[in-house]
Amino acid sequence: MRSGARPEPWKRGPVLATLALLLGLLMLLHARIPNTGGLGSLMETFLPWFGLLVPVLLAGALWRRSASAVAALLLPVTVWLSLFGEVLADKSHPGGDLTVVSHNVGAGNSDPAGTARDLAASGADVLALEEITPQAQVTYEQELAKTYPYHVVRGTVGLWSRLPLSDTRTVDVAMPGMVGPLAANLSAEEKAATPRALRTTVATDRGPLAVYVAHLGSVRLMPRGGFWTDQRDDGAHALGKALAAEQNERVVLLGDLNGTMDDRAFADVTSQLKSAQEAAGNGFGFSWPATFPVARIDQVLVRGVEPNSSWVLPATGSDHLPVAARISW
Repeated sequence: MRSGARPEPWKRGPVLATLALLLGLLMLLHARIPNTGGLGSLMETFLPWFGLLVPVLLAGALWRRSASAVAALLLPVTVWLSLFGEVLADKSHPGGDLTVVSHNVGAGNSDPAGTARDLAASGADVLALEEITPQAQVTYEQELAKTYPYHVVRGTVGLWSRLPLSDTRTVDVAMPGMVGPLAANLSAEEKAATPRALRTTVATDRGPLAVYVAHLGSVRLMPRGGFWTDQRDDGAHALGKALAAEQNERVVLLGDLNGTMDDRAFADVTSQLKSAQEAAGNGFGFSWPATFPVARIDQVLVRGVEPNSSWVLPATGSDHLPVAARISW
């Protein structure tokens, strides 16, 4: 090569090629990343968004005219498509026996009456609400009474239904009282260990359906502790134990689980139930935050019934979007 001549295309952009390979390996081996400081959970929560780095690297490779970098990008593209390619397809189909909706209505919701009316108009047969404050509970009960003659509330979670309910009980997923520096980062609800999950039976014309409503603990980015998920993870484990002990063969779990189903923390749950969004949705179905959703942390999970379709409802006064699914026997 003459002095001052540019490198051949395959020798250009070694840094870009290396970054592309590292991106692909990072996504491919995400399950092996240690969860120290919640690093593994944090990455798995936002794993789909790592695909946005591909066009950035591609632009750099084209600018550098680097054939090696373009070739190296085949790895992250292939891995991303293997992980999420099916999510992009519309897997919904018509039909279904029951419509279920779950919504974290938000403790700071300034219009609970409007939220209740929007949810009543959704066509839901079974409606789960999370983060109900004592003040707003009265409003929800009044606004939803005409559409849903049956309802149960335990702590900050509740279920409204067109069909009779029975055998309702609290499921213990609440956080025990905490002391020390982490306690300062808990909400008043979390410090009080208010009931955050319930189990009830919905009487359908096809037989009993066990419905769980849960609001697991929050996750936080701590200045010194990293991605703090301890309380949520303990709640997910407790919820998994409750589901394993459930004797009804038809089960639906509705709620704000404060995590995506890619997160390893939910292995006890996802090993028993499947996501309606993944099985019958169209796209990722992100539900939080409502203004610009970046993650699906509100879930409809099922066992013993089949999801026909899954979708996200329009925003209400909450910082979450409601999620819905149509299920059949």
